[in-house]
Amino acid sequence: MRNPADLIHTRIWLEEPEADNPFAAARCYCSGYDVFGELLGNVSWVQYLYLMFRLELPSTAQARMLEALAVAAAHPGIRDHSVRAAMDAGVGGSTRASALMAALAVGAGNLGGAHEAVAMIRLWSRLGTDLEGWRAHIAGGHEGERSDVWFELEHLPGFDPNGVSCPLPVRQTLALLADHCPAGRVAWLRDQRDALEQAVGYPLAMSGVIATALLDLGFDEAQAEMLFLLLRLPGAAAQAIEQEGHGWRHYPFFGGDLKPMADDVYRALMASLEKRDGR
Repeated sequence: MRNPADLIHTRIWLEEPEADNPFAAARCYCSGYDVFGELLGNVSWVQYLYLMFRLELPSTAQARMLEALAVAAAHPGIRDHSVRAAMDAGVGGSTRASALMAALAVGAGNLGGAHEAVAMIRLWSRLGTDLEGWRAHIAGGHEGERSDVWFELEHLPGFDPNGVSCPLPVRQTLALLADHCPAGRVAWLRDQRDALEQAVGYPLAMSGVIATALLDLGFDEAQAEMLFLLLRLPGAAAQAIEQEGHGWRHYPFFGGDLKPMADDVYRALMASLEKRDGR
């Protein structure tokens, strides 16, 4: 008999095996709900996503808010570093999994990335909705913690150090999310955005809006970091596939510096490599 200590411990997932195959599941339960017998066809993708992370189904208001957030985050735009990384992978002929991994790696960072969202959430935990506290923190230089992986942030998390004014999509997303959560931090951020931007000297960024909304939805910083990465992947994936189809000759960022080999030079090079490898 297997020692219970050897089993995977999880409150999220439970499987009941098929009678004739212990390696195939007959029933799958997520936080107590029968996924294929109860949830399938009755809940939306974002409701199921919320359930997996929070171990309970969202309220109607929470589901609507997460749905809106998922739409706003799904495509960060082709100027976003994570999307560009996926496009580079696609146009360069890398595997499609590589394109997603490139988007995740670049989108995990301190400038508009998931780690910036974590820093914003930590800032909320320290400052709350105290405007004077935010102003004092900004005036004090807003130094972040240093670790062995991440460099110190060089700007206030959640704000765009390269921005001039707050972009319309950021303002539209913030306004809609605040309507969904009128008593939340997103509503306070909407109301105090001008004051905060004047204090910091540059505008609110979409990363700050997403981080704040995820916190209002009840996600902790680890969950929010994962969801930040996950929700932004669709746009990167779609753009990588499109650029893969176009090819590098139509990619404006490095195609002009690449010189294709003449056929005879390519054949000579391949013959030399085959000879070297003993083929």
